[in-house]
Amino acid sequence: MKAVKEAWAGLLKPVFVPASIIIFVMIGFSVIYASSAADSFDKLNKAITAGVGWWYILAATGFVLFALYCGLSKVGTIRLGRDDEKPEFGVLSWFAMLFSAGMGIGLVFYGVAEPLSHYVTPPEAGGLPGSTDASARQAMELTLFHWGLHAWAIYVVVGLGMAYMTYRKGRPLTVRWLLEPLLGRKRIEGPIGHAIDTVAIVGTLFGVATSLGFGVQQISAGLAYLGWVETTNWFVIALIAAITGIATFSVVSGVSKGLKWLSNINMVLAAALALFVLVLGPTLFLMQSWVQNLGGYVQALPELALRTSPFSDDGWAGGWTIFYWGWWMSWAPFVGMFIARISRGRTIREFVFGVLLAPTIVGSLWFTIFGDTGILRQRNDGDLLDAEGAVNTDTSLFQVLDGLPIAAITSVIAIAVIVFFFVTSSDSGSLVIDILSTGGELETPKITRVYWAVLQGVAAAVLLLIGGTSSLTALQTMSIATAVPFSLVLALACVSMLKAFRYDIATTPRYVRVTTTSEVSDSAENTTAAPAPRRKAAAGISTTFSGLTPSQDGLASPESGGTVVLALHEVSTEQLEVHPETGAVEYSGDNAPVDPLGGEVFDTQEFADSAEGRNHNNNPD
Repeated sequence: MKAVKEAWAGLLKPVFVPASIIIFVMIGFSVIYASSAADSFDKLNKAITAGVGWWYILAATGFVLFALYCGLSKVGTIRLGRDDEKPEFGVLSWFAMLFSAGMGIGLVFYGVAEPLSHYVTPPEAGGLPGSTDASARQAMELTLFHWGLHAWAIYVVVGLGMAYMTYRKGRPLTVRWLLEPLLGRKRIEGPIGHAIDTVAIVGTLFGVATSLGFGVQQISAGLAYLGWVETTNWFVIALIAAITGIATFSVVSGVSKGLKWLSNINMVLAAALALFVLVLGPTLFLMQSWVQNLGGYVQALPELALRTSPFSDDGWAGGWTIFYWGWWMSWAPFVGMFIARISRGRTIREFVFGVLLAPTIVGSLWFTIFGDTGILRQRNDGDLLDAEGAVNTDTSLFQVLDGLPIAAITSVIAIAVIVFFFVTSSDSGSLVIDILSTGGELETPKITRVYWAVLQGVAAAVLLLIGGTSSLTALQTMSIATAVPFSLVLALACVSMLKAFRYDIATTPRYVRVTTTSEVSDSAENTTAAPAPRRKAAAGISTTFSGLTPSQDGLASPESGGTVVLALHEVSTEQLEVHPETGAVEYSGDNAPVDPLGGEVFDTQEFADSAEGRNHNNNPD
């Protein structure tokens, strides 16, 4: 009882209470109207697609442009932390963690199913017949479009904003502070800020619940495909309860190292599964396809980015593109907070291009391996469709694995990967939601984490069971619906962050290292003789411009007619040492760029005439 009182005291009630009420109302509504829920979800999906689908398309593309602007402009030089702060993680470790954030249940669930679905049933807006070479190319372009730059640009908006506001400006690690430059502190700490975090919690919970629902669908389908179980509603409930129980145990035990260990094993298993299909499948075909898929994606991106399909009524956009944009937006606080916490000390340019490019490239390889293998199998054997000629999203992965050696073992590995993703997603999702519900406290009570973990499992179970045969539509619709208000928060966050970045750029000093090169006459005393040859000499000077004069003997001063030329070398903040008490800035060569060709001298005319040789002669030390 004491633990409950302490947990309640630490909660931000204006956020926790409304978020909980909204979630329970949405779950209760689904249960009360269970008899017509499937039809209701379908109608709601169509209404949202028709009403705000265009906005999702426009907003997602706007987020890509926002990310590129931040990465390519002067904004990219801003460091997510102190000016002298070094990144906490090395580049390879950072990329690996970005990869783990990009990998999730969705990639396993849709790895084969999405490209195969687009190949068999392409969108009307594309104007291509199904099951053709053209539709195969388009299928991969559409898949990479859904899992590429647009998805990660949505995460960039939240992750960049959180990292900037927390590690550079010292604000709590919650979504509301992204809008402080636009709305001011008073509003952010008041009802508006509470509403922003409430929207983020509701969207995140149903976004994670959607992923958990997909995972349970595929686990039960895989076990049934192997002939081990018969899928029933009770089995689905038991499966959700068991895996949610594992996630809850992880939360209660607080074994952060154990969770990290579990995540690393999961990434190894996922990579091993992909490598297995690549090596024992059509390897050369897949490598050729990967290169073509990347080129096709880049070529098709400008047209796909703003495609709203106003003349099509096949519902393809609502079932795929608009669903994905809504799903990514609902996941944005979750993934954004994760990548913010691992990116402290990096510049905005490093952040943007690392977050955009690394997961996109890895995702393209994943979908090429599984998607093109499935398409090739369907072209050659034609055995991946059900009796009605449609793709079975739940079992398509296991059907592809069944055509390769040791299918039973690889299918079990695939199920294990999904289970591990389920556990880590539920655990991490509970932590993120708990941080939001406490106003940014990083050390949250275990009891409230358990509360959110159980609530995620309940939401996933209700959507799966109430949706019935349309459970996929129910999951998709809930993600799209809960992301509607959060999409507005993200759009305002872009405007807010740009306002803060402009001020930062205008006021942050740019550090340079200065040397002088003075041109001096060899016969300064003889003013009547013909001008003598002038020689050059370099001198190191102070980094302050006060009283700037040459410091080497024999150089003419500016008053005597000598010309002092300043050479400015831009210095990265990683090459600075800032005194913690006085704030004095000193140049440190410890992290200076290392020339891979420097230090070598050649006794040749080519070397003497080169820029390297000239620099060596002028600076022999």
